Amino acid sequence: MSKNSLPLSEKIAYGFGDFGFSMFWKLFSAYILFFYTDVFGITAAAAGTMFLVTRIWDTANDPIMGMIGDRTKSKWGKFRPYLLFGAVPFAIVGIITFSTPEVSESSKLIYAYITYTLMMMVYTICNVPYSSLLGVMSSNSHERTSLATWRYIGGYLGGLLVTTTANYLFEYFSGNQNSEIAVGGNPVITPVGFQYTIAVYAILTAIAILISFRGVKERVADRKENNNTVSADLSDLLKNVPWLLMLGVIICAILGNTVKDGIILFYTKYYLGEQEIFFIGKVSQSGIASILLTIGMGFSLLGVILAIPVSDRLGKKNTFMLSTAVAVVFNTLFYFLKPDQVNLMIIYSIIMAVFGGMLAPITWSMYGDISDYSEWKNKRRATGLIFSSSSATNKLGWTLGSSITGWLLAYYGFEANVVQNQETIMGMKIMIGIIPATLSLVALVFIWFYPLTEKKMSSIKAELEAHLAAETAE
Repeated sequence: MSKNSLPLSEKIAYGFGDFGFSMFWKLFSAYILFFYTDVFGITAAAAGTMFLVTRIWDTANDPIMGMIGDRTKSKWGKFRPYLLFGAVPFAIVGIITFSTPEVSESSKLIYAYITYTLMMMVYTICNVPYSSLLGVMSSNSHERTSLATWRYIGGYLGGLLVTTTANYLFEYFSGNQNSEIAVGGNPVITPVGFQYTIAVYAILTAIAILISFRGVKERVADRKENNNTVSADLSDLLKNVPWLLMLGVIICAILGNTVKDGIILFYTKYYLGEQEIFFIGKVSQSGIASILLTIGMGFSLLGVILAIPVSDRLGKKNTFMLSTAVAVVFNTLFYFLKPDQVNLMIIYSIIMAVFGGMLAPITWSMYGDISDYSEWKNKRRATGLIFSSSSATNKLGWTLGSSITGWLLAYYGFEANVVQNQETIMGMKIMIGIIPATLSLVALVFIWFYPLTEKKMSSIKAELEAHLAAETAE
């Protein structure tokens, strides 16, 4: 192991953090709407409005938390103390958020707004410093890519744990072996069943966050203390060309992925129907949807593992361009597929998932490079601000993508539980193919102009190390 290499145990410990956070992120993305409508007892419209309002507020919180982290001083470092002191509150607020008080519907809505807002805030307080750690655990570009890879391995495993166990735990804690059966033959999920299930994940999340705190170190110290004003920090950020280019890339990527994921259930139900899949046989539309969604997560994990060897050979920018070009081509081809070509859909989805999975760790490693570039240009680090503003971009893209999916369905004339007309079907095909392809093409243009190549970063790091050596000698 070279002197610049991090021990494997530390990389695994860093991955544990996202293992915990991703359990709750999967709960937010896949289960919380069902909880609010079918268990908690508010309408889908009320829940949707709440998501939009609270996520806009949550998006604004991320850069604030980043600037707080940049200015934190403690014996544990800038970012690690938030993991230590935030893990248990994270778990407690998580359980409270998924609890159902016995009050009126209007009071429940107030309770939902308060607890969901608190949940997003405590998530930000823990997750933004966790993400920022990648920029201060190592200054080595290769090691940052490796750290990001371990982060996403942990993240995908945390998400898979939830998707494979949640429904079983809901039923188990609801006592459904002896309970009534709801309309449609599905067991009743009780508020207690949901609460106890979340408690299991909350405890595991707190343990995972504490393991991450215990196992990682902050090594990259500020060359100069940040006494800058908030407005000056934001001004520096808005003049950071590599960050602005990555901002465009990530917004396009998140919008495209969110629209594509959001339309899959509609696409399979109203366009594909029951189809024949190789090695399996006849599969219902819901089964096809599950296969496509599982492929997205499972083969993305393979892409994460491949990120280091591929980026080591091609460079991060070139790997990013290759993966984005693959998304342009295969999303476009996806648009032209007919319902009986579902096997090709699976093949195309596997290819896109593998190449798309490579982007996750590379993206966060590139943010580490952007942080170094900011220090080189402005003579001070702003790691927390850069990583938190990038996290805010992800959340904003996800929120807008979810809203756009609904708006486009309405525009194309969608009506639930009826046979769709040709215009609506065409709209669904555009949303699952052409829109993601177009956004990937725009992202490809942005990344083409990204200036921080491996050669450029080597030069920047050499200058930073020379400045540090000069300051140390004084």
